[in-house]
Amino acid sequence: MGQKKDLTGSEKSKIVRYLAEACSSLKIAKLLKRDHRTIKRFIQNSQQGRKKRVEKPRRKITAHELRKVKRAAAKMPLATSLAIFQSCNITGVPKSTRCAILRDMAKVRKAERRPPLNKTHKLKRQDWAKKYLKTDFSKVLWTDEMRVSLDGPDGWARGWIGKGQRAPVPLRRQQGGGGVLVWAGIIKGELVGPFRVEDGVKLNSQSYCKFLEDTFFKQWYRKKSASFKKNMIFMQDNAPSHASKYSTAWLARKGLKEEKLMKWPPCSPDLNPIENLWSIIKCEIYKEGKQYTSLNSVWEAVVAAARNVDGEQIKTLTESMDGRLLSVLAKKGGYIGR
Repeated sequence: MGQKKDLTGSEKSKIVRYLAEACSSLKIAKLLKRDHRTIKRFIQNSQQGRKKRVEKPRRKITAHELRKVKRAAAKMPLATSLAIFQSCNITGVPKSTRCAILRDMAKVRKAERRPPLNKTHKLKRQDWAKKYLKTDFSKVLWTDEMRVSLDGPDGWARGWIGKGQRAPVPLRRQQGGGGVLVWAGIIKGELVGPFRVEDGVKLNSQSYCKFLEDTFFKQWYRKKSASFKKNMIFMQDNAPSHASKYSTAWLARKGLKEEKLMKWPPCSPDLNPIENLWSIIKCEIYKEGKQYTSLNSVWEAVVAAARNVDGEQIKTLTESMDGRLLSVLAKKGGYIGR
């Protein structure tokens, strides 16, 4: 004789309703045409309820150990609870206890993505916004570099931060280390590039200018009309290789000087619309936890993702500049949302 199926959700609901009507388990079994033992077993299991969790006694931490933990948390921002306790030579403490202790003196946070702005930074950002408030941003070429790695965007995980402390700003390397360095620009609804910086090349002033000559100027700029070149404004941030006297003089010889070379305020990635383009590309190439086995494969993914960005998306980014400038002024030079 084959084994009968378990009670269905519908049958369980009917049993509860029949019990509320004071029906016996035997009557319910007859109504549902199920074995009486099956009905009784379901009723008994439902009435037992959940067992109470037995709390294990926590390891007691002395006042001296607490002081050591507090000092370690202050010296090791974003460290895990295990790392903090191990640095104090405190062992045998379960994670739940470690976290409960740390909650009284610290909190879990992520690293700050942007450095704090001082008064000078805010004033320069406001001055920049006032200067370019009447600019036709459809004539501005917004440029930047992006580094892509094999394993996804660099970033720090969450970790414990002592109360009253700021989360540290992670070191962001613009050159060096593993990965592919990519340069691109956007103007109106057009994407310029992306262009790949040769592996192993560190972008100092000389190599940066040579890179622009071989890619941007030869492959894109020289194909443009004289009227376009006359009106175009070139934007770059204040990276050392960009803002050096050598690079500035070299760009001037190319005709990008004075009003044709945009002055950029310090600590202002939020004002550059191409940063949003990098986010779009990174979301695409690293979706579903995608990882890569070679630098060529991640570069091919960047190129493919860039091709999928249509002109309307780029136009939306470049047309957002008027709103960004107004936001900077409204926030008195503070960071704006991106």
